[in-house]
Amino acid sequence: MPFPASVRIVEVAPRDGLQNETKAVSPDVKVELIERLSTAGCRTIEAGSFVSPKWVPRMADTAEVLSRIRRVSGVAYPVLVPNLRGLEAAIAARCEEVAVFASASEAFSQRNINCSISESLDRFAPVLAMAREHGIRVRGYVSCVLGCPYQGAVDPIDVASVSRRLFEAGCYEISLGDTIGTGTPFNAVKMVETVAEDVPIERLALHFHDTYGQALANIYACLGLGVSVIDAAVGGIGGCPYAKGATGNVATEDLVYMLDGMNVETGIDLSQLIDAARFISEKLGNRPNSHLACSLDRG
Repeated sequence: MPFPASVRIVEVAPRDGLQNETKAVSPDVKVELIERLSTAGCRTIEAGSFVSPKWVPRMADTAEVLSRIRRVSGVAYPVLVPNLRGLEAAIAARCEEVAVFASASEAFSQRNINCSISESLDRFAPVLAMAREHGIRVRGYVSCVLGCPYQGAVDPIDVASVSRRLFEAGCYEISLGDTIGTGTPFNAVKMVETVAEDVPIERLALHFHDTYGQALANIYACLGLGVSVIDAAVGGIGGCPYAKGATGNVATEDLVYMLDGMNVETGIDLSQLIDAARFISEKLGNRPNSHLACSLDRG
């Protein structure tokens, strides 16, 4: 199968990126980051999450951030919700899209949300039902698709099973997350091929962390299967609060640079994206965790 003509990038820095950074940033910074990303051409920007501030304190100001951003026509601002309470908060904040999450690893599910995979999926049934009632789209995340920090290898059949249940429950898209970034191209392709037997390839997205430097290689390999939605975080920020050693997401600017070189359309201005990476990295007290920004800075 040829590479897709265009790719939709889901920018996750304001949520999946910032939630695991050591340094907290103010709502002002989050609002400016989101607006810089929309100006750069990002059309899906994960704006935050309505989870317990006890467990993810970096996201405690999501409602304030959503109330202050300048919402651009044609741009989606999804948020993560773990339960009905989170969905109710998202509805109050005028969200039009939310995301739910499950794990392909039983061990990770137990350590992360203290229940089995099956129990976690059952818990989402009322969330999806209420979302439908309010005309809210729901995206499904599946974590640990290429490895788990507690159980090691994860069978692609297990990934497919969880993905199918989320898709059948009403999630319009399933994002496949390499939470600890241990995947390699061969394993990534095998996993996506297995999942695609149960969920249409056009309904799959990739969410690959770059812990072992394999994210771009894995994405490139899976683009050849027809995947055309990729999650990424500007500056390569982030990680996972429940997966020790998991480093940041693949950097959006590195991804866009690669796709530009492949003549794959993203609609994102690379120069403005790099400026956004520098902005948030400076606020975090870091250098951008991307090859492109570091190379340009050295130049």
